[in-house]
Amino acid sequence: MSELKAKFEAAVNYVQNAEGDFKPSNELKLEMYALYKQATEGDVSGKKPGMFDFVGQAKYNAWEELKGISSDDAMQRYIDKIEGMKAKHG
Repeated sequence: MSELKAKFEAAVNYVQNAEGDFKPSNELKLEMYALYKQATEGDVSGKKPGMFDFVGQAKYNAWEELKGISSDDAMQRYIDKIEGMKAKHG
């Protein structure tokens, strides 16, 4: 496993198991979701959710904005975001 992938998996694990003061905003959740999807699946795929599926549309749109970004770049952005939050919040 590459060092980048190991760091990415550690960051994902941190987010999934975070406790205490870690209360991300909806905007941050969307950003992290989109970066995760881009890193693990590549460019957005599938049919865009219907007009009344507001959450589904928000997720799809956030992921779609990252179209063309490499998996490695998305992993690094995810890691950087989590590391920045850890430094800020302890």
